[in-house]
Amino acid sequence: QRILRLAEMCRRLETEEEKVLPFYPSSLTDSEQQKAHRVLEEIPSEPLALAMQDYVGLERFWQRFNKAKLEEKALEQAWAALTNRNQYLRELLQKYLAGATVNQKVPRDPHPF
Repeated sequence: QRILRLAEMCRRLETEEEKVLPFYPSSLTDSEQQKAHRVLEEIPSEPLALAMQDYVGLERFWQRFNKAKLEEKALEQAWAALTNRNQYLRELLQKYLAGATVNQKVPRDPHPF
């Protein structure tokens, strides 16, 4: 109940885009979605299915939670890629600067007479 109250409070803070398109589009076909709706409308007979009806209100929470986790993982991968790229560029810069130092030490006139 606490999570549901917090979700209601957070709903006011959502952007317009989040209110209109809060989640990724479904990858199910129309027939698969219709079948899923039919299954959800049936009265459950198994104890676990009956217990799960108490948590139907949390479905939206779990969708948002999973979306946030996916975005977090994507950002971690992007961070790792940028860190690798940064390290590569630093190594190139060090090689360039080392080459520039060597070139300054070499005399400009190779044949002094």
